[in-house]
Amino acid sequence: MPQIVILPHPVLCPDGAVLESPAGKSVCDVLLENDIEIEHACDRVSACTTCHVIVREGYDSLNEPQETEEDMLDKAWGLEPHSRLSCQAIVAGQDLVVEIPKYTINHAAEKSH
Repeated sequence: MPQIVILPHPVLCPDGAVLESPAGKSVCDVLLENDIEIEHACDRVSACTTCHVIVREGYDSLNEPQETEEDMLDKAWGLEPHSRLSCQAIVAGQDLVVEIPKYTINHAAEKSH
């Protein structure tokens, strides 16, 4: 089963994490299922950029980004060549190393209390 290494994020995952993921799941779903509360303001339909991640290793193993995702990524804070919307990045058979950017396009995030 592929692993997703999450690099440390000061708020969402301070110590980083190593997660097991079955192929066919989105990176966003894997994070949420493992209590890493990445933002997903559009409810994972590729209509915002709050779940933006940078795939540091394993990018080429992911499904190809669709035009809608590429258009949304143009609006993402900190866009890099290996940026993806985690809701659209589907895990294949290869391990991934993922960085959650420090900021999103949202200036304030709603958190459940």
